[in-house]
Amino acid sequence: MTDTTSQFDEATIGLENAEPSGWSAATWWAVLSMAATSFALVSAEFLPAGLLTPMARDLGITEGIAGQVVTATASVGAVTALLSNVLIGKLNRKTVLVGLSALAIGSNTLASLATDFWLLLLGRAGLGIALSGFWALSVAVVARLVGANATGRGMAIVTLGVSLATIAAPSMGALISDWLGWRVAMAMTAGLAVLAMVLQVLSLPTLPATTSNSLADVFRLTRRRGVQLGMLAILLLMTGHFAGSVYVRPFLEHVTLLETRSIALALLGFGIASVIGNVAGGRMADASIRLALTVTAALMAFAALALVLGGTHTGVAFALVTLWGFSFGMAPVVLPTNLSRGAPDALEAAGSLMVVSFQVAISIGAVFGGYIVDHYGAVGPLTVTAVLAVSTVALGLLQPRS
Repeated sequence: MTDTTSQFDEATIGLENAEPSGWSAATWWAVLSMAATSFALVSAEFLPAGLLTPMARDLGITEGIAGQVVTATASVGAVTALLSNVLIGKLNRKTVLVGLSALAIGSNTLASLATDFWLLLLGRAGLGIALSGFWALSVAVVARLVGANATGRGMAIVTLGVSLATIAAPSMGALISDWLGWRVAMAMTAGLAVLAMVLQVLSLPTLPATTSNSLADVFRLTRRRGVQLGMLAILLLMTGHFAGSVYVRPFLEHVTLLETRSIALALLGFGIASVIGNVAGGRMADASIRLALTVTAALMAFAALALVLGGTHTGVAFALVTLWGFSFGMAPVVLPTNLSRGAPDALEAAGSLMVVSFQVAISIGAVFGGYIVDHYGAVGPLTVTAVLAVSTVALGLLQPRS
């Protein structure tokens, strides 16, 4: 495989080892176009959470069946992640990114016009391909735009779109759906993808392929200790997070005894803190990835464990949910950066493994958390979060110093 970090086209990209304060206006716009794309894609991904009831009613299906549009997006994304960087071959990476945005536009438009469940499912499957392809390329592209020494901060800007979409998409989707209908809300995500694509066309430099991956190349990376530890960190921390975070609301209802309005306020605090954590994670990851991983996992472990032990007190619960949000905001920056350090010469292939690891962790966490909450109550999933986060702290201590 060809090195993807040392053969940057300095004439079109430049700033190989630049700090954010030294980025040119062109570099800022290029990175912001990536952030806009992440916002558009993740907004579309999370939108169904606020649309399930009207969507199900309009299509004549149950809410449970309507909810499978989320499963379709994640399932297709997991499979595509392994193949995306193989199938694109030697295509210019700017062309690929613009093409993925075009696919998102078409997929979201199809979903908004769907007259039955299967057309809706097809549209969501297309979104899954766009999502996985974008994230599989993201670290490699950002490293080429800003330089290896500022990858963490570059990814922090890109994943800021994730944090903002996580906060805005479900609530805004519900409001727009009540006002103008679920189809208009879905169509608006196509509009967001159009804006992102325009920014990509105008802002991204040409990004000639510096490597052509094969499945053998991707799987060969799993023999490296750094990649193994990076994948394991994602699996442990994200499985723990999704096993517990999905059931934070039941915990606040049954243990802290909060009303719906107070729960919404607590979750808003979670979202705002995740945005702040996103920025902090980027700076810490560039300074010391070992410290960044350890701190991210330790904060999540403390928040989850302290909720289990002292979550009956309202003020304590609010503070700990906010701390959890902060640590979760750090994770999408720290975990991919950590994995990429194990394969600096194969960032695109490492990106595929990163996306697969996240998708598997999300799936396992959701299934495992559901089983635990059904059998052991709302405290059980948070205990799992704490245990797996503590395991990630131990893993972080095994990382080489940087």
